[in-house]
Amino acid sequence: MVFLNILIAEDEKDIRNLLKLQLEQEGYSVYAAKDGLEALEMMQDKAIDLAILDVMMPRLDGFNLLRKIRQTSKFPVIFLTARGDDMDKILGLGIGADDYLVKPFSMAELLARVGAQLRRNHEYSSQKPMAISKIEYGSLKLDKDACCVYKCDALVELNAKEYMLLKYLMENPEKVFTKKQLYAAVWDEDIYFDDNTIMVHISHIRNKIEKDPRNPEYIKTIRGIGYKFHKQKEIGL
Repeated sequence: MVFLNILIAEDEKDIRNLLKLQLEQEGYSVYAAKDGLEALEMMQDKAIDLAILDVMMPRLDGFNLLRKIRQTSKFPVIFLTARGDDMDKILGLGIGADDYLVKPFSMAELLARVGAQLRRNHEYSSQKPMAISKIEYGSLKLDKDACCVYKCDALVELNAKEYMLLKYLMENPEKVFTKKQLYAAVWDEDIYFDDNTIMVHISHIRNKIEKDPRNPEYIKTIRGIGYKFHKQKEIGL
């Protein structure tokens, strides 16, 4: 059985205890905090799946607590508060809340909303993003399924290491890599790192894909650091 962890931040003791009791009866593991700062402390060593936050709390209110949560976490957050003003709802949802329930509330409705948010989050998290099989920048196209590179629709003849090096750079456009980082990524080792190996392979790739290898459009030299792939217009298929 998978136990889901729910964090409650509520300064009213009776409501906090009632929520904890009801949620535990539903099979959840519940961590209850009396204010926003205590809730933040609990998050340091707990894997939280959903949070229920009051808005008006001492030391750190619900809105500011949510702002801090959203700096590092994406789990669902439900506001449970006596503040039912539309502007408060708009603010809460605008800074990252997933639902907003006004006191007095129905416990059955709250439990239903908790279940719905957890299901939605699980379905979203379990969806794997579609892999991009082709990367295209300007007139240069890399087909990962076929392990081929084309320049102006003409096949570019690359050896295995040249292809892997170019693929790594194209998958990380505009990111600057040192020669040692590229060697470790493509040769899968850095113990026998050879600075000249990267330089030679980059030179060979430029000769095959650049209009003018001495003034490259794609693989740029970052003086004193290494190389980066300068992206043109991108098309991911």
